[in-house]
Amino acid sequence: MNVIMSNYPEELSFPEEIAATVEEAARKVGELYDLPDAEVSITLTDNEYIHTLNKEYRKIDRPTDVISFALDESEEPEVEGGPDVHVLGDIIISVERAKEQAAEYGHSLRREMAFLTVHGMLHLLGYDHMEEEERAEMENEQRVVMEALGIPRE
Repeated sequence: MNVIMSNYPEELSFPEEIAATVEEAARKVGELYDLPDAEVSITLTDNEYIHTLNKEYRKIDRPTDVISFALDESEEPEVEGGPDVHVLGDIIISVERAKEQAAEYGHSLRREMAFLTVHGMLHLLGYDHMEEEERAEMENEQRVVMEALGIPRE
């Protein structure tokens, strides 16, 4: 699994181990779901930028914790003759919101960032939580991945 990490704005600061945790969580999903040739782009950001995205793409006028843009859901044409890479899409995570939620839920920022990464990755793989049955299935998948990471619910 190829994980492309970036942060926006570029001057956004966070502990170095946070980016490592995010990459580890994305790779674990790739391993568990047998996606060795997959690629995902993950951007770590602040509340201001994710608020803008949430308002533009989801019509929700507030910051959120994670947004996923699955490439498979778009109408992009198939590229012929290129490298055999399955591009899953993009995940944007607000480090600010993750810090707030970690404090609110009483667990570590590492756990929250791993969870948000796993949540975003599962969305890219087609999981959702709009209906009760879907929500239960997604929660179970999240629990399995978090346990495989060695980061169970605290």
